[in-house]
Amino acid sequence: MSSRRLISLVLALAAAAAAGAGAGGLLRGEEAGRPAAGGGGGAGGGEIARVERVVDGDTIAVQLAGRRERVRYIGVDTPETKDPRRPVQCFGQRASDFNTGLVGGERVRLVRDVEERDRYGRLLAYVYRARDGLFVNAELARLGYAQPLAIAPDVRFAGRFAALAREAREAGRGLWSAC
Repeated sequence: MSSRRLISLVLALAAAAAAGAGAGGLLRGEEAGRPAAGGGGGAGGGEIARVERVVDGDTIAVQLAGRRERVRYIGVDTPETKDPRRPVQCFGQRASDFNTGLVGGERVRLVRDVEERDRYGRLLAYVYRARDGLFVNAELARLGYAQPLAIAPDVRFAGRFAALAREAREAGRGLWSAC
């Protein structure tokens, strides 16, 4: 694990402890951090997009307002499958396949935090499945397909993601049982 990821994990765990974050059940609706109907949802509000392709476990390509965008999920990190410098990581393909099952071909609501883009030019967003409001970032952590990755200033749900990942690890779900 790189020092940056380790620091991010420690920060996320500290945020969870400070917030006393509880997490459980299906992650839908306001309790999952979804903006209230008609509400802003933070910087940039929310935009509806159609998923054209799932790149990997934490990145999708969408059609948004007539343009194609790559979207990187905020706050979670799945094992790598596309890094040309490394082999596919343990559970990477399963995380990618699971993400495809969650959002492949779906309409999604993209909610931004503070930073608009990452250093690779990808749009940063919390992703909600439009048809039922499922909070995709959180679902990946809850079921053990992703680890928390808190990178300031985009830390709105860092505590929640850390708590979900901790519960998945303790229950031996997903990557926590295989890697």
